[in-house]
Amino acid sequence: MAGHQTYEEQKALVFRGLLLLGAITIVEVVVALLAKGHLVHGIRFTEGFGHYLYMLLMIGFSLYKAYFIIFYFMHMAYEVRGMMLSVLLPTTLLIWAIIAFFQEGSSWGARRELIREKNEEVVKPKTGQPQGYLLPAAEWPRKG
Repeated sequence: MAGHQTYEEQKALVFRGLLLLGAITIVEVVVALLAKGHLVHGIRFTEGFGHYLYMLLMIGFSLYKAYFIIFYFMHMAYEVRGMMLSVLLPTTLLIWAIIAFFQEGSSWGARRELIREKNEEVVKPKTGQPQGYLLPAAEWPRKG
């Protein structure tokens, strides 16, 4: 464990951490407003390279803030390696589960849309040919 700090040193570290997290949050908001076209009209990152860059930046900022909060505010930086791994390894499984749930939800959404389209489809029967189960020739009522 790191050396003990005075109350004033701890307070200064907390305020520096809060300022860092606040600055990153402000940058995230500015990037989001810029990407959606709210700051500069006509510039929107809705597709292509700009969209992927925007998403990568947002994920990166969020992961850094999560890392910072876990390691410094939750004091994980001062723990032994085994304790850190016992917390961080299940977190990777949680991330995998979130990705799997998004994939599953996307599949359900696509299936629901397909069912909606099938329900709205109008089927016109063919005329001139009998439909359904045809009886054997001996039982077929023939006229004439």
